[in-house]
Amino acid sequence: MNKAKRLEILTRLRANNPKPETELNFSSPFELLVAVTLSAQATDVSVNKATNKLFPIANTPEAIYALGEEGLKRYIKTIGLFNSKARNVIKACKMLIDLHNSEVPENRKALEALPGVGRKTANVVLNTAFGWLKDNEGKYFIAVDTHIQRVCNKTRYAQGKTVEETEQSIIRLTPNKSEFFFNLHHWLILHGRYTCIARKPRCASCIIEDLCEYKSKTEID
Repeated sequence: MNKAKRLEILTRLRANNPKPETELNFSSPFELLVAVTLSAQATDVSVNKATNKLFPIANTPEAIYALGEEGLKRYIKTIGLFNSKARNVIKACKMLIDLHNSEVPENRKALEALPGVGRKTANVVLNTAFGWLKDNEGKYFIAVDTHIQRVCNKTRYAQGKTVEETEQSIIRLTPNKSEFFFNLHHWLILHGRYTCIARKPRCASCIIEDLCEYKSKTEID
């Protein structure tokens, strides 16, 4: 795929959704951090159902830490891997209280030091909660999950065998980063959830179908 195609893909995605937003419900960086941590191997819908009950009761590090693991599990037990997630969230709350004055740090290394927080979660928080395009070292970043990896590899927008490789490929190949990069994560993930889905991509209703280089296109819309 050449630069002109990539630029047209970005232009169409922006025209279709000028101000994309995460589908996770949150009202603070801390709520987003918890929601993204809970969303690993789970749907945003299932996470929202849990946090819609949890956050009115506890939405600060102190309040969730006071629930303890067992108390937190009662709110998130419908989410996959809830036992380990409860353990990680409680430990992360303790670290935020002790090390960061109960604030979510705007720092990749500090975020990734929190239990249950990997590169993808840190990227989401830095981008969505704090509006960052570049990390503390001045390097562009993008949160890549399985949806984004699938979309990029199928369309040939960017390719990589792992999410880390795909992230670096996206960074290297995306034109006009200052113009498009802030919203790129949301455009790609929404496209993967609702159009370029895993089993039967809806190519017939895809706004970038003529630009996509996927060889096994469907007539499904």
